[in-house]
Amino acid sequence: MSLTVAIVGRANVGKSTLFNKLVGRKLALVHDTPGVTRDRREAPATLGPLTFTVIDTAGIEAGGKDSLELRMAAQSYAAVADADVCLFVFDAREGIVTADQIVAQYLRKAGKPVVLVANKCEARFSSASEAWSLGFGEPLQISAEHNIGFADILEALMPFAEQADADDKAAEDEANKPLRLAIVGRPNVGKSSLFNLLLGSERALTGPEAGITRDAIAAHWQAEGRDILLHDTAGLRKKARVAGHTLEEMSVGSTLDAVRFADCVVVVIDATQPFEKQDLIIADLIEREGRAILFAVNKFDLLENKAGAISKLRDKLDASLPQVAGAPLIATSATTGEGLDRLLPAVLAADRAWNARVPTATLNRFLEDALERHAPPAVSGRRVKIRYMTQPKSRPPTFALFGNQLDALPDAYIRYLTNGLRDTFHLEGTPLRFLLRSTKNPYADKKSDKK
Repeated sequence: MSLTVAIVGRANVGKSTLFNKLVGRKLALVHDTPGVTRDRREAPATLGPLTFTVIDTAGIEAGGKDSLELRMAAQSYAAVADADVCLFVFDAREGIVTADQIVAQYLRKAGKPVVLVANKCEARFSSASEAWSLGFGEPLQISAEHNIGFADILEALMPFAEQADADDKAAEDEANKPLRLAIVGRPNVGKSSLFNLLLGSERALTGPEAGITRDAIAAHWQAEGRDILLHDTAGLRKKARVAGHTLEEMSVGSTLDAVRFADCVVVVIDATQPFEKQDLIIADLIEREGRAILFAVNKFDLLENKAGAISKLRDKLDASLPQVAGAPLIATSATTGEGLDRLLPAVLAADRAWNARVPTATLNRFLEDALERHAPPAVSGRRVKIRYMTQPKSRPPTFALFGNQLDALPDAYIRYLTNGLRDTFHLEGTPLRFLLRSTKNPYADKKSDKK
């Protein structure tokens, strides 16, 4: 991830002029008329030795409900959410006005790093003390039109670029680590047999007796050029049967530690007794831990009627565990080796979904289509308004919704968005998380004061 910088502020303070200077060409229209920029625009930029992505935004201006100004502001809010740092630009000639204070208030709530920039400082800047009232320290004094002060912008951005580089290195180091894969399930469903078959050796003791495996054991496995740390675990029995048995309690604790340590978890199901209550409890536990998940339907060779069996199990899985709907379901047999050629690709696909990042612009195109197909319901006569969406993190993919009255958004609508995200961005096999960020209209208080 390279450094991403958003240029924000009220209308007509020179944001687009600064944007054009940073990208080295006139991509954004520039005119004295306020509000020329309406959509956010991004492009690669260079400033001395620093390369980064810069986003030009519309001016954040007052507007009524569903007005063009409010929709333009929502575009700016999305850019802020997508940025690592914001250049907050104000007009040094006019000084600090109420609209600047409104922008500052929003940026403080957004919690993103802010570099304050006083533009149009061709002459001596006389509003420095006034600018401190915005709460972002002393402003950089620049003139975008006359190429003044760009060295100061470079100096201000360098620490954020170094942090972005450090984050990139950490992500690269994480990507080079082995994929941590745990095999879990009820006792005697064939976990250790599957573990041995994947490794190609009798690494774990197996037998017809339930509960042979006491402790989670790990072994390194390499398949298709990918290093994998494979964990075999003790069977997870019902809590009532474990309580009071110290050894079994320790075994369960070891299994739970393996799940928390894992990136991806294979839940082994007995094909002759599929999706019993304990299977569902185990899968729900893994989803709540936020791990990628897939299901191996083991002992499939023992089924007499295999035709349509997987389809029926798929329907049962999606109905019983909608929170992991669409998770891979692989028919396997640790005795015959059936399905092992499909298991590893399914693991890698679930891991990719778990690590997936969706660009903000792509997410908001999805959101626009989703809202058009099915708008959120009204609450107490007022419709819930979702303005935009971002993805602040992955592992598992976590999406933030911004709007008003989002606390009243029904679970059914979250499921609607969840299913749409899974289908659109191929996020099968991973839990999805939502953060609801209800935003207050910054102009509401201003309007009430005028009445």
